[in-house]
Amino acid sequence: MKHYILAKFTPGTDVQALVEPVRAIFAETLRIPGIHGLELKSSCSSRPNRYDLMIVLDMDREALPAYDVCEPHLRWKTEYGPITESKAIFDCE
Repeated sequence: MKHYILAKFTPGTDVQALVEPVRAIFAETLRIPGIHGLELKSSCSSRPNRYDLMIVLDMDREALPAYDVCEPHLRWKTEYGPITESKAIFDCE
């Protein structure tokens, strides 16, 4: 399945400066059995109603519980949660 995370950061956040550090955190999830791929995209639009960053993990559905409690996921939430204005999570086949 594909696990999408769309994040909108607080105004004034330098999103481009976050891309590689966020990629490094999520690259660590590739060590979890059942997680096969990672893709990050930053928005090419600065409109206020757009999200800033899309993180896509390609994973087996059974890997989701391990991902939820893994250290990189918790670090993402701890480090970037305070500057995240909103986020959306979407899973699909």
